[in-house]
Order: sequence, then structure tokens, then C-alpha cells
Amino acid sequence: MITRIRDVRKARGLTLDDVARRCDPPTTPQTIGRLETGTRTVSVGWLNRIAGALGVDAQDLVGGGEAPAELKVAAVVGASGAAAPRKATIVIPPRVKNGEVAVTVSSSIGNYRAGDEIWCEMLGTEDFGRAMNRDVLVPRAAGRFLFGRLINRDADKLQILPLEAGGRQQIVTNPPWIAVASTLVRGL
Repeated sequence: MITRIRDVRKARGLTLDDVARRCDPPTTPQTIGRLETGTRTVSVGWLNRIAGALGVDAQDLVGGGEAPAELKVAAVVGASGAAAPRKATIVIPPRVKNGEVAVTVSSSIGNYRAGDEIWCEMLGTEDFGRAMNRDVLVPRAAGRFLFGRLINRDADKLQILPLEAGGRQQIVTNPPWIAVASTLVRGL
């Protein structure tokens, strides 16, 4: 099977050793190298382990009929300005995961600008603690929502601080889920 492990690893700026240590359980750099070059067969198990280590979906590591999920880097910007990369480089754009929803911003509020897209990861009640001090989308009655900063969780009550300056704290009781902001997509 032809894989894109090397391309994705290099796009992430990782060495064979970095990927080997990030695998669960860890492995050796030589094994990763053999899997990249095809001298060792890549099983589904290995594909999933390496995808986890690289922070991508396993399908991003195999060639398929659809266009590759990658962007070519045209320039590198630094203190001395913009320049062409010294060697061909790619970046892997984010892929939508199951359980993600989006929020669009129609007018600027807080740190968000009109036109922003906020990708959110949906969490069940057992994972609400992971969203503490982060921006969240909370469902309310009659198809309404609340979007703000989760500042406290007290048993079955969530305390949400609205994004607008001077806004009053809102308390939501027993929401079935919340969605925590994870990715900001902003056009230039």
C-alpha cells in the first residue's frame, strides 16, 4: 500500500524519532522509516497509530481517488520578510470530525469578527469540565442558544459569561450537551 506518511510527517515538521515517541504505544524510528518506505507492510493498526501520532485521520495517510487534503506552501514569512520555501512543503488543513458543529459570526463581538467561523466540538455532560474557561455554545429552550465563556460548573448548573462587554452572567441548568470552540476560521 502506498502511503503519505513521510509527506504528512514532514509537513508537521516531525522527525522519525518524534513520530515513534508519539505512537501509542511508542515504537522505534526505524520501524516508522520502514513503514514510510514500504519495506514493512502498513496494517490498519499501524496506520491508526501513526495517524494518532501525527494528529490526522488515517485516511489522510493513504492515497485515494479524491483530491489530497493538503495545501502547498508558497512562501515562508519571517522577520526578514516572505521568501519561497527552500524545499517543497505542504500543510494539512483541518478535517471535519464527527460531533463538530459550527458557529458563524454575523457582527463583531468580543474577540470575534464578522465573517468568522468557529468550529466547535460537542461534549456530553460527563465532559463539561474540559470546557472550563473556554468559549462554548449551549442549547436553550425553544431552539435558542447561548454563546459565551464557561466560567463555572456547579452540579447541574453552568455559569456562562457573555462575550459582550458589560454582559450579565447567565446560568443554564442541565443542558444535554455543550459545544466547545476548538478552531477559528477567519478570512483575510
